[in-house]
Amino acid sequence: MDLIEIYIQEVTRRLPEKNREDIALELRSTIEDMLPDDYQEDDVKEVLEKLGNPAKLAYGYKDRPMHLIGPRFFDIYVSLLKMILPIAATISVISLIAEFFIGYNGEEAIMNVVFDMIGFGIARIIEVAIQTFFWLTIVFAIIERVDYSKGSEPATPGLKKWTVDDLKHITYIPKKKAITKVEVFGGLLWTAIWATVYFYADHLFGIYEGGSGELNFVTPALNQDVLLQYWPIVFVMVVLEVGLAIYKLVKKQWTKGLAIYNTVLQFISSAVFILIVTNPNLFKYEFILYLAELFSIKEMQIETWIIGSAIFFFILSAGISVVDGIRKARAR
Repeated sequence: MDLIEIYIQEVTRRLPEKNREDIALELRSTIEDMLPDDYQEDDVKEVLEKLGNPAKLAYGYKDRPMHLIGPRFFDIYVSLLKMILPIAATISVISLIAEFFIGYNGEEAIMNVVFDMIGFGIARIIEVAIQTFFWLTIVFAIIERVDYSKGSEPATPGLKKWTVDDLKHITYIPKKKAITKVEVFGGLLWTAIWATVYFYADHLFGIYEGGSGELNFVTPALNQDVLLQYWPIVFVMVVLEVGLAIYKLVKKQWTKGLAIYNTVLQFISSAVFILIVTNPNLFKYEFILYLAELFSIKEMQIETWIIGSAIFFFILSAGISVVDGIRKARAR
């Protein structure tokens, strides 16, 4: 069997059986037209080299793509994957935290619960990531196979042909001002964590003692009844922080308005934190007494030190956030 017939065989075996005979005749005719009258083996090799790899040529005859997700939809696929994965991971972690605290019966030390949450949280994130990747890939693989436009140019979000006018609808975002999705969803996750901790603070903060290979909760540090007195204010703070995250997601860059929002939010947060932490009944007496005996100082001194340190670091963190936001908003 000569090289021409072998080449035709390699092309047609990759095609549906009903089309093989017609395509073989067409391809044979094309090759013969490309060859000189008295061709030699070198002439045949030259023509087959021009036609290229049989697998690639067979792809041109097929009605369906040989790839899972081609260049037309790959950019949209990756963009959606980057957007959906953090959202799905954040939701899964928040739901996991809620499940643990709703099912908490108070018998196990909260730190042991936290360690369990970390382990299960990592497993949940991996599971959600795999599920998201799998189903999104399946959806785009189906779209790839039902798209009959035959175009290889990357599709735009509107699935129309790209033109220079599309650039007019895109806002230029300097690198120094850009807000990443990791920053947005990290903020949402932090809000979910501190809000959950706030409403279960008497099970989390306190004195722990090791024993039997696990931590045992001895004395709570905070009076939960006092914390719950401020729940309407705390709820407003949660709403404001979620609003800030959504604002960041929409703007995608630091602006003057966003910096002002963040500054006001940090100022209010600091005021609320100081209001709560300076409540004279916030800390349990047993907790203060334990620390005072441990460090051999007076109860008043240890309480003042705790409150002072907490306020200092909170205001420092808020100040860094404000300065960073203003700096990025002014960046060029």
